[in-house]
Amino acid sequence: MATGTFDIIHPGHGFYLEKAKKLGGEDSVLMVVIATDKTVEKHKRVPIMSQEQRLEMIQLLKPVDEAYIGSEEDPFEIVREKSPDIIAIGPDQDFNIDSLQEKLLSMGLNAKVVKITDYKKFELDSSCKIIRKIKNTHFSEKVFKDCE
Repeated sequence: MATGTFDIIHPGHGFYLEKAKKLGGEDSVLMVVIATDKTVEKHKRVPIMSQEQRLEMIQLLKPVDEAYIGSEEDPFEIVREKSPDIIAIGPDQDFNIDSLQEKLLSMGLNAKVVKITDYKKFELDSSCKIIRKIKNTHFSEKVFKDCE
């Protein structure tokens, strides 16, 4: 299982999901939980794309077998429901692995928590970097020939 915001899909997301899928072995099923719009606003910023759009984009990615929008009230709802063997934590996610492992065990879940190592292949390897580049690029309306 992998979790995240997945706002403005970029190669870092693909890297994370490929690595998460490989953790489970050849016949593994990768389940992805998308953070709700309200959860993203609470912990990061206002999302660029709606949770429904982010879900649809994630469903199109090759490593993903199943995708769900998470719960605002209970972040562990889908984890309990699906009972994954492995939970992959992304390079940019600030979870305390030991605390998360203990929380899962207290819920009767024996999922192994694995941190995926950092991904720095491209300059624009995060949604925030993409947003900043767009924000700092000065476009005039005449360059937007394809944006009507």
